[in-house]
Amino acid sequence: MAKRRSINFPGFSHQNPIPNASRIGNIVMSSVIGPSNPGTRDIPPTLETQVQNLFIHLRAAIEAAGGTPDDFLKIDFWAKDQAAGRAALNAEWEKMFPDPGARPARHTQALPADSRALIQCAFTAVID
Repeated sequence: MAKRRSINFPGFSHQNPIPNASRIGNIVMSSVIGPSNPGTRDIPPTLETQVQNLFIHLRAAIEAAGGTPDDFLKIDFWAKDQAAGRAALNAEWEKMFPDPGARPARHTQALPADSRALIQCAFTAVID
């Protein structure tokens, strides 16, 4: 049986003792990925910049796990304003996943009102 391996990448870390993601065999699941500026804990004020940062972190996470964006199976997002969050996501989503016939599943849910972030995400991936 494959052993679990913690996945971390430069420019992003958690305050708690948890990895950025975890891999067993060819399955990778992330912890929550926040929209901080890479290498800092600073969260930019605009939703658009926060979304751009999420996609920077998503790419770094999957590459640190040994995969590519083609390996994402599902990405869950949490947004303070779900309608605005979905709209802001679409531009970066289509850049990372240009083929509508080969995009991962996606779900957007409400982010708690007391969150410092406007948007966050977590993913499941299967690496060939």
